[in-house]
Amino acid sequence: MATKFTASQSVEIAVPQQPIPIQHYLRQPQRLVNALVDNRRIQQLSEEVFRLKIRPLAFMSLSIQPTVDMRVWAESNGVIYLRSVGCEILGVEYINQRFALNLQGHLSPYQLSTGTRLQGRADLEVQVELPLPFSLTPKPILEATGNGLLKSVLLTVKQRLLHQLLADYRNWVSSQTKQKALGDNSTELPILNIE
Repeated sequence: MATKFTASQSVEIAVPQQPIPIQHYLRQPQRLVNALVDNRRIQQLSEEVFRLKIRPLAFMSLSIQPTVDMRVWAESNGVIYLRSVGCEILGVEYINQRFALNLQGHLSPYQLSTGTRLQGRADLEVQVELPLPFSLTPKPILEATGNGLLKSVLLTVKQRLLHQLLADYRNWVSSQTKQKALGDNSTELPILNIE
């Protein structure tokens, strides 16, 4: 019989004032993915789909390593959505064949008189049929352990988002303004065509 685990996490971030509004930055979903996960554990499968290798997780005495395919896309208003489109558990084939993961989330900018804020939420649900002897464990203990594990995964993502997103946004604004400055000056520089 499958056991279901769930967790949710909300986030709110005050965005420091920059010359380029964060909505422009948010139209590049791959930047958000890089802010959420160490780029050594990301493989881009298409423009909107990314394969994320999650660090190995310990559940009771099992060690599992999920790989999640995420679709991440942005609306024109700067709202970013993410949704899991596939999952594989590396290392434990029995669980891999009996495992379903559903992750949905969004991050949206909104204006206040004091400036821009980002508000987001992620909902994670896992259904898994556990092998013996885990299936003999009382359901409340299983659920408490599984829900706690999912909550810790989302909390780690939230902490990374809080630290990495604004730093990457600042770097992106800086590089964009430098490029624009170089572009504005390039008309004054002669182009030499030497063969």
